[in-house]
Amino acid sequence: MKLLLDTHIWLWTLLDPRRISRRVAAALNDRETEKWLSPISIWEYQVLAAKGRPHKGHLDLQGADPAAWVARALEEFPVKEAPLTNDVILAIPAIQLPHRDPADAFLVATAKVFDLTLVTADARLFDLKEISVLANR
Repeated sequence: MKLLLDTHIWLWTLLDPRRISRRVAAALNDRETEKWLSPISIWEYQVLAAKGRPHKGHLDLQGADPAAWVARALEEFPVKEAPLTNDVILAIPAIQLPHRDPADAFLVATAKVFDLTLVTADARLFDLKEISVLANR
């Protein structure tokens, strides 16, 4: 299985693993599972850290230097970097999102282009037709 982690799933895995469902935890812990992360998630983390506020009101991002924190996070929880390519950008207009979150558009397009399953707790993304979704519920 090849999983693309939504930003909150990546952060919860590192900072608040109790929020990860058993089903998702089992998939993430399976040695055969490829775990992917988009650079968009790193950008989202940096935006949250710069604002000095928790992610979606649930996480203390520990006030650390974002670059140092990300380096430690990627060492602690290794992932494959999902490339942000022209094909990803060109796939965005064909995606029918139920909202206008640009980060989600990038993530869904990345999952589509690289045939990845998006892991998310965002119920608005559970029923997307364009990609496979592993719901954290």
